[in-house]
Amino acid sequence: MKEITILSGKGGTGKTSVTAALASVAKNVVFCDNDVDAADLHLIFNPQIMESYAFDSGSKAVINTDDCLNCGFCVDHCRLDAIHLNSSGQLEVNNFQCEGCRLCERVCPAEAISMIENNNNFWYVSETRFGTLIHAKMGPGEENSGKLVTEVRRKAKEIAVETKADFIINDGPPGIGCSAIASVTGTDLVLIVIEPTLSGLHDASRLVELAESFKIPIQAVINKFDINPEITGKVEKYLSDKNIQLAGKLPFEPKMVESMVAEKTIIEFAPAEKISREIYSIWKKIAVNLT
Repeated sequence: MKEITILSGKGGTGKTSVTAALASVAKNVVFCDNDVDAADLHLIFNPQIMESYAFDSGSKAVINTDDCLNCGFCVDHCRLDAIHLNSSGQLEVNNFQCEGCRLCERVCPAEAISMIENNNNFWYVSETRFGTLIHAKMGPGEENSGKLVTEVRRKAKEIAVETKADFIINDGPPGIGCSAIASVTGTDLVLIVIEPTLSGLHDASRLVELAESFKIPIQAVINKFDINPEITGKVEKYLSDKNIQLAGKLPFEPKMVESMVAEKTIIEFAPAEKISREIYSIWKKIAVNLT
């Protein structure tokens, strides 16, 4: 069983669209949406949730108004400016600003502040027309996305072993942050989706450095390569200089958006189009390198 993580240096490059398209051609696969901060693979997969789990992302401070003296001592010590007077003149904690450091709890002279577990995040095991999907939902402003990515990947591997799957395909997050690092570690191949813009190339180069630091093989796909041939040439040169295999180049295709609106992959929506044929070719190159 081999694990493939599909990443992009920036958002909006078409990473999830490519992941979904590969789902139409790859067989015996467990899918995992590692973009837990803004998961959207389920919009195309239409999953049926079979199992649901809460994920503890830490604690938040709560003020007991019966014991609170409204002395403002906690306000003076909170460096995150998370405690304010509400419309009733009572101190309260803004959950979006509180990071659970517990300082207010420690300094409160009335011992009126306590910490409660923050269970505003969930992860799921679902069945789809492409196979099993492990995905998650984080509440706004929540933390520990890297830890949640590790958890959904752990479950994906467990299911892949049980079902004797040939591949795990991870739809990773954009960028090089904590969740991206958690998506990369221990994977067998990183597939980077790059758009032909200077910012796309710059951000992809940072992602290459991340994957190289873990000594993980890299392949690349240039999405919408024909919208800027000059920058596409620069991307190809960069990949060549770094000895990164170019798995394929996808043309700009308006039907890609139409397929997403229809909640289908481009393979399902327009199987005869050039972009769909290229997806098959890309998957063959990926699979060959992993077998």
